[in-house]
Amino acid sequence: MTQEALPLYLGGALVQGSDTLDVINPATDQKVGAIIAAAPDHVDAALKAAEDAFPSWSTLSGAQRADWMDKLREAIAVKAEHLKQLVHLEMGKPMGGATEDFEMLLHSLEFYAGEARNLKSGTLPDPAGTHTHEIIKEPVGVVGAFLAWNFPLLNLAYKLGPTLAAGCPIIIKPSAKTPLSTYAVGAICAEIGLPAGVVNVIGGDDVAIGNQISSSPIPAMLTLIGSTQTGVHVMKTGATSIKRYSMELGGNAPVLVFEDADLDLAADIITALKFGNSGQICVAPNRVYADASISVALSDKILERAKAVKVGFAEDEGDEAIGMGPLIDHGSLRRIEALIADAVGGGASVLTGGGSPEGIDKGAFLEPTVLTGVTNDMTIASDEVFGPVINLMQVEADEEAMIAAANNTEAGLTAYIFTQDAERANRLSRALRFGEIQINGVKYDISLPHGGLKQSGIGVDCSHLALDDYFATKRISTAISG
Repeated sequence: MTQEALPLYLGGALVQGSDTLDVINPATDQKVGAIIAAAPDHVDAALKAAEDAFPSWSTLSGAQRADWMDKLREAIAVKAEHLKQLVHLEMGKPMGGATEDFEMLLHSLEFYAGEARNLKSGTLPDPAGTHTHEIIKEPVGVVGAFLAWNFPLLNLAYKLGPTLAAGCPIIIKPSAKTPLSTYAVGAICAEIGLPAGVVNVIGGDDVAIGNQISSSPIPAMLTLIGSTQTGVHVMKTGATSIKRYSMELGGNAPVLVFEDADLDLAADIITALKFGNSGQICVAPNRVYADASISVALSDKILERAKAVKVGFAEDEGDEAIGMGPLIDHGSLRRIEALIADAVGGGASVLTGGGSPEGIDKGAFLEPTVLTGVTNDMTIASDEVFGPVINLMQVEADEEAMIAAANNTEAGLTAYIFTQDAERANRLSRALRFGEIQINGVKYDISLPHGGLKQSGIGVDCSHLALDDYFATKRISTAISG
């Protein structure tokens, strides 16, 4: 992997600068690349470029914007192996995970290009019959987008697709931890000659750059994938002008498993989501509440699967047998180790894992971990773990008690239910205060809305509904003469 710093992409050009930022592979603790870090004048230039691009980009037809999106998708597809390798290296994630990350970018551009081609105006009836009323969806303006590090290209996909389709120029700030793949997409935008200022990619100091974008009056909208705390900060710094917000924020997903559940299915899904991407997934199960009659059987099945996960990193094309890579950095590793220690100090027990994998002496690796005897008042249950730790919770068998325990969180992103009783599933899904309820399975797709309740976000990512966040509604009423 080249050590030459990747350039910024702003105003339609690749731009160099004097400051650089190294990117470290958390699996090897080695540098795998570097980026040009944006200085304040670069941020100002990106904001101005996006502002200047808005009049022309927003007035193109949806079909014209879709043509550009198709061109970008085709160029990205040509660079598939390079982009997947960048994600593999900057996150240390297995190549299978890097591939899923990459493919979502293609799916998003394809899906939203189709949406752009089908944009239509609407009308409203006039009860008095004196006017006609046309409803037009108009792009809101410049968008500032802040991406999380856990899925570098997937998170980019969730923002790039709808902004391009809606006609909104975008300033993208990838996480300083995983900027390489997003910078590479910026270079592809330059390669195809995307109109200047429509997409801008600037990275570096996350806080300084984020604050400069948020506090500027130029963005009409700020969109974020990150923690609830970061969302609150962005809204505070963005209060220099009236702005829209679309945010997918932290989760603390409960899993409710009842006596009639398919326990193999439940164990498969719980462990796949919790150990995939090393548990660094906003929708990963954090708290497992099982009926007492099946709790031991479910625990045994989860343990069996946890112990079978192969942890590691392959420098080349990836070992398909590896199921889990490292955490994003050593700070994250220390934080989760402290959460485990706190839970054990409070009476929880470690059934498996809890430390560094045997035979691995570098990188931010943590074994797949299962705790039992966890209570809702423990920090590991009240906070989002964002790591490969499954908490088997103490809970009464009563359905109402399980609902109350599951809802006992400020987060409200995703909840999981396993039962064969359709009436119970329907009852629970309406009682649980989460934006997504997954019953006896899990399904995510670019065509399905993804968003949370309570402190887990504003607006949605994915689906045609995401476009509503990037459009303003204009009414044109015309008096009927005669």
